[in-house]
Order: sequence, then structure tokens, then C-alpha cells
Amino acid sequence: MMYVKAFLVGGVICALSQVLIDRTRLTPARILSAYVVLGVILSGVGIWGPVVEFAGTGATVPLLGFGHTMAEGVKTAVREQGVLGAFTGGLTASAGGIAAAVFFSLLAAFLFQPGDRS
Repeated sequence: MMYVKAFLVGGVICALSQVLIDRTRLTPARILSAYVVLGVILSGVGIWGPVVEFAGTGATVPLLGFGHTMAEGVKTAVREQGVLGAFTGGLTASAGGIAAAVFFSLLAAFLFQPGDRS
């Protein structure tokens, strides 16, 4: 049942993204950025935490989950370090994901030799 819940929540997020791409003039980059910000906001007001508990990776893998991770990192760092944690907590909490994204992007660039399509 856990897989079904993850699939449904992740699918709804992806479907919403596709609707935004098809029906608005928003670019994919703006939609992705909005999802990160929305994840931070929803975590900050306490809404996204229960969604993560319900859907697991269906709610943490999309960019809303990245925003959630950053918000939770900031909350933890502010509790431990005070106001300085507001500047360091989000990056500390998401450093593993950021490092993996950079590493695998670099690896893909070396393996597949991307270039101009023209």
C-alpha cells in the first residue's frame, strides 16, 4: 500500500506540473522554482510534514520535498544555533542531495559528451 500512496501523490504533483506547463505561460524552470518555494512554505506552516508521513518518497522526491528538507534543516539549525542557523540549516540539511546532483551531472557530462545540437 505504501507504493500506491507514493505513486498517487507523486503522480498528482507531476500531473499538476504538466497542467501548469500546458495551460499557463510559465516556463518549466519557474514551475520548478515555485515548487521548491512552495515546499518551504508548506513545511513552515506544518502542512507538508503529514503529507510526507502519508506518501513517503512520493512527497519527498519531487522538488516540494527538497523545499521541505531545507525548511526542516533551518528549523533544526535555528533551535541549535540560533539565528545563524537560518542561514546555514537549509544547505546543511540538503547538502547530500546537492552534492549527489552535482556529481552525477558531472559524470553524465563526461560520459555522454553533451554539446550544441546544431
